[in-house]
Amino acid sequence: MNGIIERIIEILGGDIGGEWVAFIISLLPILELRGGTLAAFALGVPLWKAFLICGIGTLLPVPFVLLFFRQIMQWLRNIGLEKFVQKIEARAERKREKVEKYKKIGLILFVAIPLPGTGAWTGSVIAAVLGMRFKHAFISIAIGTLIADILMCLISYGIIGWIF
Repeated sequence: MNGIIERIIEILGGDIGGEWVAFIISLLPILELRGGTLAAFALGVPLWKAFLICGIGTLLPVPFVLLFFRQIMQWLRNIGLEKFVQKIEARAERKREKVEKYKKIGLILFVAIPLPGTGAWTGSVIAAVLGMRFKHAFISIAIGTLIADILMCLISYGIIGWIF
């Protein structure tokens, strides 16, 4: 993940500023605020700005994923990407048990743990696959994102900042 973040910083960093780089990275699936916070720290963005920018950037795509996931998957099937759709759905199904057992709390915890394969994007896909109500899913994902944001700021600005 660090290599990807470094490459994005290299491409965008000199042109648009650290806040925008962190925001753009936070929008991306897989990287989300985990990557955005690390980039913000590396680019000297103040902690409070990084916290807000990365949290907002990570949450911005969530409503679209929750509302349009099924339609997008159907459209991808229609244009001949059935295998790709099956891969995404299979991945969501593998993580489904972790969330389904505890519903809203499970979704919060799944999104809150800042590890690869977890986060707001994957949580949104799982919520869509489970057919969770938008309001419940979004609130759970927002709480999970807040927790992940706090943890990543502590790691990036606390532990990593203390070491370097």
